[in-house]
Amino acid sequence: MSDTTQSQEPQVQLDELSPELRQVILFDDVPQEMFTMIASIHEVSEEAVREAWNSLPASAQNILDNFEQFHALISVSQAFAGIETMEGIAEMDLPASMDDQAKEDYRAQMLDQVLFNCVKDMVKQLKKARRDPILKREFIEVFQSN
Repeated sequence: MSDTTQSQEPQVQLDELSPELRQVILFDDVPQEMFTMIASIHEVSEEAVREAWNSLPASAQNILDNFEQFHALISVSQAFAGIETMEGIAEMDLPASMDDQAKEDYRAQMLDQVLFNCVKDMVKQLKKARRDPILKREFIEVFQSN
């Protein structure tokens, strides 16, 4: 996709996002330039995130009010991790023996792994929060601030 085509796409506005996603974005002071990316991640990741949520014990799920909060936390986390990964990939010197398709496949695989790890880490952190009052408060504070 060219820069011209990309710049012509409408930018997602904060009021177009779910209340939970808006809350995480505001809490983390996410730049408006990332809203479209976050909205896309949020949409395409729902099924995988729901599977992770359903695998959590009720005691971990009870840290948050609902699945939507969990999903919003992961979507924003994945967006930041995705940007960091893409910047790192851009700086990598891949072997000259790799053709363009192999390089693209490698980049996609790296990004998929990073996004998967975000879900895995959030599950781990939520489980840990059951026994860590400070971590539990950090999860709750995101959705209490205005």
